[in-house]
Amino acid sequence: MKQQRIPSISNESLLLRKLKILLRKNRFFPKKRLGQNFLVDESLIQRMINYASLNPEDTVLEVGAGFGFLTWRLAQRCKRVLAVEVDKKLIRALRHELKNLSNVDLIEGNILKVPIPPFNKVVSTPPYSISSPLLFWLLGKPFKLAVLTFQKEFGQRITASVGSKDYSRLTVATYYRAEAEILENVPKTSFYPSPDVDSVLIRLKPRETPPFKVENLSFFHEILQVLFTQRNKKLRNAVTLFLHKKGMRRAQAIKIADSLVFHDKRVRELAPEDFGAIANELYQKIKRK
Repeated sequence: MKQQRIPSISNESLLLRKLKILLRKNRFFPKKRLGQNFLVDESLIQRMINYASLNPEDTVLEVGAGFGFLTWRLAQRCKRVLAVEVDKKLIRALRHELKNLSNVDLIEGNILKVPIPPFNKVVSTPPYSISSPLLFWLLGKPFKLAVLTFQKEFGQRITASVGSKDYSRLTVATYYRAEAEILENVPKTSFYPSPDVDSVLIRLKPRETPPFKVENLSFFHEILQVLFTQRNKKLRNAVTLFLHKKGMRRAQAIKIADSLVFHDKRVRELAPEDFGAIANELYQKIKRK
């Protein structure tokens, strides 16, 4: 059997060599369930920092600090870095690696559960296992700009066009809160260990004013979640099922569903603004019942 060729160390990037040394030194084995794929592409790190237009007054949030490669470079360009890491072993390594940096605050814990001080920018390669809850968490916070790596499929869902196969609840919810763009594709070789899929670099800029009015935000998100599970159905059918499951008599549910604007369109054909109008109209009709 032909032996697999092992690349010589001279073919490895400096960051990859340093990472392998740190992995051995700390007896650390990356955990797939936590999405521990470490960024080892120096040029990508620099481009992320440039895309974020960092200045000495910025406080930057980093989710999933790893061994601090990105953290260290962020600290050279901004006022303060909030480096969040859930893995206790990595926290110990970070304390050693970043001990000479006075402007880095290490925060141990799950980003979705621990208190986070105010920040105005986000530059991060977060674990892909928390992509969706992290995005919704982030869109509920006040910040100016975020530059993040996401799984390619997830990034395409964020930026999808109306009616496309990737168009989803995520697309509409993000559009309501922020402008999103894919800056570049990121090959899996930019990380070690390499993930199973390629990634994309996304930039988010929160909107000062939402592009359409929503009367009840929680109801709007509930409607998005329900309707996109039935994206190929006509709106009247999806809404009828939604109202019926909420305890409304079927005849009444059909009557309300048929009275809605765009009732004859399929869910996937509705623009983000259409979902806002539908949520508002449906919310008022339900309130009156």
